[in-house]
Amino acid sequence: MLGRAAALSAPRWRGGVPDLRAALRSGGNLLFALFVAAVLAFTLLAAVHSPDDPLLHPSSHQLTDFLTSSTSTSTFLTDDSVLRTGEDFNSSSTGAAGEAAAGGVEVVAEAVPFIKLSEVGAEAEKTEPETERAVTVDTDAATGEGAAVAEETAVAEAVSCDTEAPVDCTGDRELFNLLMRAAIERFPDLHFYRFGRPVAVSGSPMECDLAWRFRPAADAIGTGRTTYYKDYRRFTLTRDVNTCTLVVDSVGEYHSGVGAKRNGRRKGKKGKKGKQDAPVTDFVPAKTQVRLDENTANNEAAGATAEPVFVVGEAVNDSLPVVASESDFSRGKYLIYIGGGERCKSMNHFIWGFLCALGEAQFLNRTLVMDLNVCLNARYTSSGKDEDRDFRLYFDFEHLKESASVIDQSQFWQDWGKWHKKDRLKNFYTEDIRMTPMKLRDVKDTLIMRKFGSVEPDNYWSRVCEGETEGVIKRPWHFLWKSRRLMEIVSAIASRMNWDFDSVHVVRGEKAQNTQLWPNLDRDTSPDSILVSLNDKVGAGRYLYIATNEPDKSFFDPLKEKYKTHFLNDFKYLWDENSEWFTETKELSNGKPVEFDGYMRVAVDTEVFLRGKRHVETFNELTRDCKDGVNTCPASS
Repeated sequence: MLGRAAALSAPRWRGGVPDLRAALRSGGNLLFALFVAAVLAFTLLAAVHSPDDPLLHPSSHQLTDFLTSSTSTSTFLTDDSVLRTGEDFNSSSTGAAGEAAAGGVEVVAEAVPFIKLSEVGAEAEKTEPETERAVTVDTDAATGEGAAVAEETAVAEAVSCDTEAPVDCTGDRELFNLLMRAAIERFPDLHFYRFGRPVAVSGSPMECDLAWRFRPAADAIGTGRTTYYKDYRRFTLTRDVNTCTLVVDSVGEYHSGVGAKRNGRRKGKKGKKGKQDAPVTDFVPAKTQVRLDENTANNEAAGATAEPVFVVGEAVNDSLPVVASESDFSRGKYLIYIGGGERCKSMNHFIWGFLCALGEAQFLNRTLVMDLNVCLNARYTSSGKDEDRDFRLYFDFEHLKESASVIDQSQFWQDWGKWHKKDRLKNFYTEDIRMTPMKLRDVKDTLIMRKFGSVEPDNYWSRVCEGETEGVIKRPWHFLWKSRRLMEIVSAIASRMNWDFDSVHVVRGEKAQNTQLWPNLDRDTSPDSILVSLNDKVGAGRYLYIATNEPDKSFFDPLKEKYKTHFLNDFKYLWDENSEWFTETKELSNGKPVEFDGYMRVAVDTEVFLRGKRHVETFNELTRDCKDGVNTCPASS
């Protein structure tokens, strides 16, 4: 039978041709048998073999020597680094966040870390350690000739120092750190974010100009704005006659370091985003730069878009936006408001209606066609008449066009006249508020025109956002900021008081004279009453900014005995004919001088008041009279 099986398994020849299938089967069986034999041999060898353990062998000390050596980087060494977790960051901001939440204030986390004094010092030591100067003195001769020799050596050392040698503003890293430390120590109430490189002053070998970006410490947690201020000052330096080291002798006033000022205008097409001129290289300490890089990486990982950063003091790009081409214009969708009762009313009335139009355009995903000519009410002008003014004099148009889709009305009508017939662009017309924004959402026409009549109050723009629309259209308040040219004046006034002042708002004028509606206001806002009210709120000798509508500022002279009082008019040189504001606004108005009108005064006065460390209001603090007259106080007060 064995012979029979072997005969059956052997390959057969059929007519002289070998059976290939049987041959392949036999070869596969042979290879499998060899594989099984190899596995068995390897298993047997592994079971019987027992090598020495190098970790336990008494003659092997290489690993032990490596772990205990001074050059080892193993985790056996002490590690003083700190691994931060989310709890560390939460605990650092719990107090501020809790207080803000209790007061109903939205807390905005600080996205960019500010520069601390300790970081500047650490950076200085890390980059360029100070070299110590040694003076050899014979200690055995403490008196007599030895003392005389020591004194002569010290004098010789002092004389060898050239105290008049010019300083190297741009190339001396140690000097750079000295200027930064001096700025941070001089203004403890500011948070510094970036320093520009120092600039030499022509004709002044011992002076340097330095620029920086900052925010007031009180604004660090934020108001929802990513806005910084810019300052540049002149530093006067001297040398210590004994050590020959540089010392900051004085720091100039606000914007005194004109050499460090940068007026980089944006390049590119008119009205379009373009690159700015290459800035002077900014300096950020290593620790802060690491945090900046981490924030950037986290934002990119999360897909977050970088929020635009505006710096008060930089050149403002408020050029008019234009449509790049005919095809872009034809593909766009537009919304325009014509007429209306907002014109020549108070500025607050205009803002309320304009934000409604901006909110509807955002809801309809359309570009708002806006008129940049604003009618300023006669109450704000020196002529006592309504006057047309440029929208950009009062509001930050650069921020608006970066945040929302807007186009100037005059430019739009030019493009519409050129292309609407050629491209068969259609216009959807509706009057007043007869059609709600919800119904307009399905309109496919290029232009939606709302025409308002002359019957008030039905012709107010704000009526579009009332009624059933109120829950749909949201006014985008975060799109409308005050002009950065006005905010530059605010920054200059606050800097004159070192950003360390208190403020009081004193309402008088017609209200103080109307004793029927405000019976106590005149008495409660007298200088003696104000001194009593401020006694436990503002310390003696403090800067006190008084925002008031009282025309006679000498009325507040009694307060000067206790406080360093300031009013808006004290800083009128910031907007006179020799000021930067006057030059820039004149250029914006095609060479026509611009009046610093009543609304600008109110805007600046309010912003400076809000930047005081302590705010004292007239109603509910100086007087018990109601803000709107007798019996109008809210029940909670």
